[in-house]
Amino acid sequence: MRRTGKTYAHPLVILISSPNELPMTRFGVTASKAVGSAVSRNRAKRRIRAAIHSYLPEVNAGWDVLLIARAPLIDAEWPQICEVLQDLLKHSKILKTEE
Repeated sequence: MRRTGKTYAHPLVILISSPNELPMTRFGVTASKAVGSAVSRNRAKRRIRAAIHSYLPEVNAGWDVLLIARAPLIDAEWPQICEVLQDLLKHSKILKTEE
């Protein structure tokens, strides 16, 4: 997926998306050791999962999505994290648009 997917980067999160042939969208969340200790990495992943959860009803089917946490995510405010994920999902055409 890393080679075939399309990448969208932000200082807080990297989103990599690739179409799949399934009737659903799958999400993966990861954080490297550059984010910090195990506690920091797990906190970053929990924050991403919680923010994504609110957008799940609006997600188009048929995508594999990988979200990679970056170090500044640890100190970011909650509304900023939600806004960044919404922008990345809209930009990658994964979030349904209102027409």
